[in-house]
Amino acid sequence: MPRMAPDLSDGAEGLLPGLGEGGTGSVTSGFPAPRVAASATEGKQAHSPSESLQRRTLRLCMLQAVRVWAHLPVRARCTRAGESLGHLIHFLVREVFERQQYVATYFLRNRPELELIIRLLSARPRGSRIKLTVLACSKGAEVYSIAWAIRSARPDINLHIQAIDIVPEMVSFAEQGIYSYSGSRNDGRERRGTSSSGDPVARDTERDQGTSIFERVTAAEFDEIFELVGDQVSIRPWLRQNICWSCGDAGAPELARRIGPQDIVVANRFLCHMPPPQAERCLRNIGKLVEPGGYLLVTGIDLDVRQKVARSLGWKPVLDLIREIHDGDSSLREGWPLNYWALEPFGRQRRDWQFRYASVFRIGETD
Repeated sequence: MPRMAPDLSDGAEGLLPGLGEGGTGSVTSGFPAPRVAASATEGKQAHSPSESLQRRTLRLCMLQAVRVWAHLPVRARCTRAGESLGHLIHFLVREVFERQQYVATYFLRNRPELELIIRLLSARPRGSRIKLTVLACSKGAEVYSIAWAIRSARPDINLHIQAIDIVPEMVSFAEQGIYSYSGSRNDGRERRGTSSSGDPVARDTERDQGTSIFERVTAAEFDEIFELVGDQVSIRPWLRQNICWSCGDAGAPELARRIGPQDIVVANRFLCHMPPPQAERCLRNIGKLVEPGGYLLVTGIDLDVRQKVARSLGWKPVLDLIREIHDGDSSLREGWPLNYWALEPFGRQRRDWQFRYASVFRIGETD
C-alpha cells in the first residue's frame, strides 16, 4: 500500500495534496500537487446551484473518508474493507480535484513496459521497418528510453519514431536531447516545482519534477544513453537517429492522416490529466493511429475510461506482463488513493481484470 508523505496525525488536510495550508502534498510522482477548484465554476462553464452543492457535498464526503483512512493501520488498509474505502476515496478525489497537464517524467520509467515492447517485436524478421509514435513526448525521456531499449535488443530493426507533443517548447527541448545534470543527481533530495536557475536547460530539465529525471537509471545504463560534459548530459547520437519531432494534438482527427498508420503507438500518462469525457474522445482518436494488427500502449488514464473504450472498439488486451506493467511505475502506484492520477491495486479477483488492468492492446486483431 502507498506510503503517506505527511504524518498521519495531520488529518485529512495534511494527507491530501492541495488541501493543507502548505498545499505541497507528496511529489514522489513527479507531478506537482493538484488542487481543489476554489469554486464550482473555476476553469469550467457555469454550474447550476444544485451542481455546486453536489460538489461541496462530495468534498465533505472525501474529507471524512480520508480522516478514517488516516487512522487505519497499514495492515487494515490491505484488507477487503480497507481497499473498498481506498476505492471510495479515489473516486471522490477524481471527482473533486482539478486536473491539469504536467511535463514531469523519468528515463526508463516502466521497465516491464519496455520489456514487453521488445517481446512484441520478437516475431518481426531481421531488418524489419517499425513505425512507432510516442504521444505527449514531454521532455523526451520516454522517446529516448524506448529507442535505447529497442536498439539495444534489436539493432537490426529499422526503427522510425514520431515524437509528438502539444507544447512547442517541450518539443524543442526534447529534440535537443540535452539535460542538466548538476541538480539532478540521485542523492535522495526532493526537488519541487521549477528550478530557479537562470539556465534554460536546467529550468526545463527540472520543470514539474518531484525527483530526478535520472533516478531510475543505473550507472551502466547512464553511460550507454548519455554523454556527460560538465554539468550537462546529451543523448548519444545512435539514439537520436530516425526520430521526427513535431507539435500535434493527440485528439485531432487529422493526426492519423498526417503521420499514417503506426505499428506501435505509445500514449502514456497524459490522458489521466483530462476530464473523463475528453479523455475518452481522445483515446478513441488515438486508436485510429494504429494499423490493423498493431499495438497501443496506454497507461496513466482513468481505468474506467480505458476499459470502456477498449471493450466498445473490440481491442484485444495483451496479458503478457500485465501485472508487472501495472505495478511497474512506482510513482503511479504509491500515489493511490489520494491522487487522481494514481493506479489502484491490481485486482485479479475481478471478473473484468483483463480489460481493466491491461495497459497494452492489439488493435484490429484478425486471427
